[in-house]
Amino acid sequence: MSVLGKLIPIVIFSALVLLTGGRAVAQGQSGEAERLFARAVELHQSGDLEGAAREYQSFLKLSPENVEARSNLGAAYARLGRYAEAIEQYEKALAVDDRNSSVRFNLAVAYYKASKISEAAKQLGAVVAAQPQNINAVLLLADCHLRAGEHKKVIDLLSPLEQKQPDNRALAYLLGSALIRDGQTGQGQRVIDRILRDGESAEARLLLGTAQLMARDYAGATKDLARAVELNPKLPSVHSYYGRALLETGNPAQALDAFRKELEVNPNDFDSNLYTGVLLKQEAKNDEALKYLERALSVRPGALDVRYQIGALLFAANKIAEAQGVLEGVVKEAPNFVEAHVTLATVYYRQKRKEDGDRHRAIVQKLNAETQSRAPGAQDNLGPGYRGEGASNPPATPKPQAAQP
Repeated sequence: MSVLGKLIPIVIFSALVLLTGGRAVAQGQSGEAERLFARAVELHQSGDLEGAAREYQSFLKLSPENVEARSNLGAAYARLGRYAEAIEQYEKALAVDDRNSSVRFNLAVAYYKASKISEAAKQLGAVVAAQPQNINAVLLLADCHLRAGEHKKVIDLLSPLEQKQPDNRALAYLLGSALIRDGQTGQGQRVIDRILRDGESAEARLLLGTAQLMARDYAGATKDLARAVELNPKLPSVHSYYGRALLETGNPAQALDAFRKELEVNPNDFDSNLYTGVLLKQEAKNDEALKYLERALSVRPGALDVRYQIGALLFAANKIAEAQGVLEGVVKEAPNFVEAHVTLATVYYRQKRKEDGDRHRAIVQKLNAETQSRAPGAQDNLGPGYRGEGASNPPATPKPQAAQP
């Protein structure tokens, strides 16, 4: 089992712990209320989650502000995969007792399982602030930051704990991943070496492959990432990074297959949704591509590389006015985004707006001249189609053709 595979069950178990303390039934309540709560807990512990949920609901009609019953009902819903209902119950419990860190942690886990990563991170931040010793909350918060591409936040969160918990492989894996993806490969290699001391593992191979990918050693990355896939095909991000390495070695069909496999394990993986959308767009499968790009945008709202790809897709589908609106928003936020200017210029030319097209074409020429004047490697770590500021992934798609009037 992977490091994160060991971590997540611990977190989920914490979310499902039943609260059966003395406050569950308020003093003076009827014997009927006591019976309902006791029966709900009994059914819950025996695994009859639907029955437990019904009994908790009946109890809450008599005691709607009971935190323990609300939390337990949320736990039952979470176990049933009904995360929206679980979230609703946890939020109602917190409305009564907003200092209850256990309930807030459970709410964060429900958000996490529902793939609402930003909401989970917000709740986990509050838990960690109140309980800095809660290592499960710290690690899950780090994982949320990592999924969101916020690598420096992971480093800031976990670095102070590294010496205190030298044998915590989950911590080492998350920290190593963040360091490598942030470009701090030397520090990341130190963490990799520590993991490798325990023998070969999928986690270590993934970290090595990621470091090689960032260093543009695509052949080495492909080899190590293929080994990571072989050791543990369910390791989070392993197929995603393998797909990126395959793209860089000229194997788009195999890369698309790898991205699809990642999405079978984690349908909200940002990179896999983005690259799958890009590759499908190149095959002119625009409707299918748009679904993946929109999913990527839901994972990272406002992501410029995704918005560019959606604009380019709309242009390819001859939805000119919609493409114009998207691309104008992108270049406004990222004025150095060359491909967005290229495509926007082409949009203007298509609309017979030669003056606007020429203006953006001149911007492209200026930006390209500035790029050529810089040292080689100045554009490392950019996303698909993005040669401007703010992206984080190696380029893997061809540039659009130069705009023509």
